[in-house]
Amino acid sequence: MPATSKAQQKAAGAALSAKRGETKKSELKGASRDMYESMSEKELEEFAETKRKGLPNKKN
Repeated sequence: MPATSKAQQKAAGAALSAKRGETKKSELKGASRDMYESMSEKELEEFAETKRKGLPNKKN
C-alpha cells in the first residue's frame, strides 16, 4: 500500500530507519513513532518507497 501524502511517506522513512537501527527510537516524534510501534518493517518499506512526485503535502 503506497503512502497517500508526502508527510506520510517521510514519517514512514523515519520509522523504517529506526526499525533498522540507523537512528534512535527516541528521535522519533508523532506519526513516525506510532508507525514504528504498529507497523512491520515490510509495511514501512512499502510506504517509504512511494514516489513523492504528485503527492499532496498532507492527507485531507
